[in-house]
Amino acid sequence: QVQLVESGGGLVQAGGSLRLSCTGSGRSFSSNTMGWFRQAPGKEREPVAAIGWNTYYHDSVKGRFTISRDNAKNAVFLQMNSLKPEDTAVYYCATKPTIGGVYFMSPSEYTRWGQGTQVTVSS
Repeated sequence: QVQLVESGGGLVQAGGSLRLSCTGSGRSFSSNTMGWFRQAPGKEREPVAAIGWNTYYHDSVKGRFTISRDNAKNAVFLQMNSLKPEDTAVYYCATKPTIGGVYFMSPSEYTRWGQGTQVTVSS
């Protein structure tokens, strides 16, 4: 069974850091684009960052978040620094079954999703 499992969420004060991890099982994702999305209460799911041949970041997280991957571990990571209360959301890992240059993120292109991990940033 193909699965993505996120971990690393939690409660942190504004200005703090968290590192999210997403581990895949059931198949290799080395030829896939991997992405992180987030959804805050009452809001639509929005893109955060993705990694294919390049990395892509939503404007709201540029300079603060870093996405990386370890294909040997079938994992993708999201290092989040200088966290703000508006970063509070459930963060989802997702995979797109093609790899190439990433210039935007459309949730409909991502075919596998993790269950999400809660990130709460207190002011």
